[in-house]
Amino acid sequence: MEHTFLLKATWNGGRNSDGRIEAGNLRTQISIPAEMGGPGVGTNPDEMLLGAASTCYLITLAAMMERAGLSVQSLTLDSEGIVDVTNNIFTYRRIIHRPRIVLAHEASEEDVGKATLLAEKAESSCMISRAVSGNVELSTKPVIERAV
Repeated sequence: MEHTFLLKATWNGGRNSDGRIEAGNLRTQISIPAEMGGPGVGTNPDEMLLGAASTCYLITLAAMMERAGLSVQSLTLDSEGIVDVTNNIFTYRRIIHRPRIVLAHEASEEDVGKATLLAEKAESSCMISRAVSGNVELSTKPVIERAV
């Protein structure tokens, strides 16, 4: 079985112009970020790649912990995308995920260990991570806590 995702895009000129994309519920303006010499309107490919990788990782991790029977009080994620610019060549180097998993107060040491393992495993199980693997370095730095 295959799923098809469609995106429509418009662009209003040259490099320093802006555009618009629409794909399902995603509707936004796009341009090159100001930090890279663009107009900084809306979002950009760098943020969208980070967003795709982060949301895929987070959803995958949540599903894996649910299947493992872990009682999760909260699950948050900070992600960082690092782009190298050498000789005016832009290369997406790495993505670092920092999930913060708060388990139920009564979680055992075994549960903490299982959550740590799943936080690492979710990276290789995520469809977007698999798509960029080999081109972008991916790492996970989880913080696992028990609710107070």
